Amino acid sequence: MSLSFSKRKYRAEAEQQIAAAGCRTRSDSVRVVEALITASPEFFEGKKRAEVNEYFSYALEFIKAHQNESTIISAVVHMDEKTPHMHLCFIPITEDGRLSAKDIVGNKKKLTWWQDEFWKHMVKKYPDLERGESASKTGRDHIPPRVFKEMAHLNKQREKLETLIGGINPLNKKSRIGDIAKVLDKFIPAAEKMRGDIKRYQSAFKELEAENTELSKKNKALSDKSKESLLRKLEIAQLERDYAAATELIGRIPPEVLMEYKREPPAVRKVEERL
Repeated sequence: MSLSFSKRKYRAEAEQQIAAAGCRTRSDSVRVVEALITASPEFFEGKKRAEVNEYFSYALEFIKAHQNESTIISAVVHMDEKTPHMHLCFIPITEDGRLSAKDIVGNKKKLTWWQDEFWKHMVKKYPDLERGESASKTGRDHIPPRVFKEMAHLNKQREKLETLIGGINPLNKKSRIGDIAKVLDKFIPAAEKMRGDIKRYQSAFKELEAENTELSKKNKALSDKSKESLLRKLEIAQLERDYAAATELIGRIPPEVLMEYKREPPAVRKVEERL
């Protein structure tokens, strides 16, 4: 069953709607939000295809009630896997016409609200549907692969900068400074974004660690929680090391190169101050 709302490719449809709405954008603006809607395998046991489709149609009604229907560009149900589920994509345009995924799903409070309200909607028709524990309470929300991919890209930019900086000589200095400035134009915003991601996950880890410490006082058999806490700690430590390596070279960039980087000088100053 497919409930697609657009024949255009997602990115093309998103750009068209964003332009039509007159939204301001940045290079790192989120154009499309993807959500996964499902239930436990036990919930779907014994249900016919039509009943499963009805479940997802009812779930879609909730999304339409809280997100402009025209921004929903795809809602496709997959029945060929162990547990039926629906992949839903929408363009995060707010009611007042801004492109802001952050305002719609950008923090734990918002995500918890979506989870709670979705369950309230669904339980009206499916009273046997249980409310799962939110990721913010269980601590199971690990750092997504996206963050590590972004870090890998940041490291590639660092390597490119290292090569450009190391190869400066009197004959190529002018052109090389221009090349470095172009790389910085992408490197600086990416580094700032990564710093924000790391800070956010550090905060989440501290909350999880505090919760585990409190629980351990009541129950010593917390091996799963302990392993999870260690995994999160290792993930964050790896990101911190990679981030430090990627941004350490900022202090080694020749002053004349930084002077050339005039399009966003506040960003350069901000990174220098923080590093």
